[in-house]
Amino acid sequence: MDDDTSEQAFAELQSRNLGGWGLAQIGFGTGLAIYAMWVGILQPGFRKVPLKLQVPYIPASKAQVDNVMTLLKGRNGGLVDLGSGDGRIVLEASRRGFSPAVGYELNPWLICLSRFHAWRADRHEKVSFRREDLWKVDLTECKNITVFLAPSVLSLLQQKLQDELPDDALVVAGRFPFPDWAPCRVEGCGVDRAWAYNMQAQRRRTLGEKGNLATAEEKSGPSV
Repeated sequence: MDDDTSEQAFAELQSRNLGGWGLAQIGFGTGLAIYAMWVGILQPGFRKVPLKLQVPYIPASKAQVDNVMTLLKGRNGGLVDLGSGDGRIVLEASRRGFSPAVGYELNPWLICLSRFHAWRADRHEKVSFRREDLWKVDLTECKNITVFLAPSVLSLLQQKLQDELPDDALVVAGRFPFPDWAPCRVEGCGVDRAWAYNMQAQRRRTLGEKGNLATAEEKSGPSV
């Protein structure tokens, strides 16, 4: 993703009117000042997470959720949402037949909020929200992956997904695309846009790029 696209998305996020309920959820998600103090002082493990890997919580809009689901249309089986926030992607995936639908999130307040939403929607027995570091989640059997993460995280997550996901997996990124991957489909526009990536095609593309690089190095000969 180029800098213009990233800056445009950030600008749209800043200008978007979240409404009272959206602001309330952000306040709940961050845990207000008390939670910030607790994380900073009493929870050393969280402090070890590099700043660039800490993702601010911004609720996905209905358009964003719809675009993600459009890209997943025709897929089945389980779904994993990495950095699941308040759980709305997981819940919508469950409504559309994905099972099991699992969300991974580090923020305990957001886990509680997700479980409340699941209970209110009468889907608490059909979805699962787990407090776990996404870098430690085993993805080897996951076929449908969704992510709403910052570009700094996506650039590092690419390698983990490519190493672990099966060839028939589909990855859908909302709000920001993976910086070095080529999407097979794109849905929506602006900050509501979502990108779909076919893992088999992505691996072929990566192997092709490595092959071209090796050929170029051979042609250039040894350095003097």
